[in-house]
Amino acid sequence: MMDGQVGVVRDALDTIGKEDVSILAYTAKYSSAFYGPFREAVGSSLTGDRKTYQQDPANLRESLRELALDLEEGADMVMVKPAGPYLDVLAKVAETVDVPVAAYQISGEYAMVEAAAEKGWIDRDRAILETLTGIRRAGAQMILTYWATEVARKLSRGI
Repeated sequence: MMDGQVGVVRDALDTIGKEDVSILAYTAKYSSAFYGPFREAVGSSLTGDRKTYQQDPANLRESLRELALDLEEGADMVMVKPAGPYLDVLAKVAETVDVPVAAYQISGEYAMVEAAAEKGWIDRDRAILETLTGIRRAGAQMILTYWATEVARKLSRGI
């Protein structure tokens, strides 16, 4: 998320002969209320916010500018974080680039499904697959999720 970071990493890798190492850029990392459960789980002493390096949730143009810069600096893959609240951004990024696109389904997205399922308000398994399907449909070729292992097992069994 810091301007120039991808270029510095790419130059460093190339200098030591690691041209084949791919870089996944945190292209769009929004300032989000959905990071809360992670911070709670790790006992974060964070005060204030991360707005100095996270993007304004209302500003799609900033994400597209960051996308262009990351690609110019040598990013091999790009990512949108969080995933669910930013499916429109994810779709725009995916239609714009010819590199793999990742999406990060963060702790707040996970916690909402788990809490609603615990209360009996939703079908947990269906909700998990529905959220992941929506992210995939929006254009993500890779999804980082807390349910990765669980869903991979289910998919391998042909759910």
